[in-house]
Amino acid sequence: MPKRRALTRGEKLDRRDEIARRAVAGELRLPEAVRDLRVALGLTQAEFADKFGLTRMQLIDLEKGRANPTQETLARIGKPFGFVLGFVPKAGRS
Repeated sequence: MPKRRALTRGEKLDRRDEIARRAVAGELRLPEAVRDLRVALGLTQAEFADKFGLTRMQLIDLEKGRANPTQETLARIGKPFGFVLGFVPKAGRS
């Protein structure tokens, strides 16, 4: 597999800003959110898994929607983005 070009600081910040915008708008959903967070950090699956105390297979399952992550896992993954766990109303409900 060809090596990917490392993201610039600006690219990482832009990706983080977009993720934060989607979160505020209620458009950020698992499992896509986990992949988007990983990509925004510019990490491979193996690097991301190692950084957040997961196995690569656990991360693959998270990104494919086959996992049921613990609260602690979600908190560790969201922390670099300033995310906290909580209840969020469904779209169209207040």
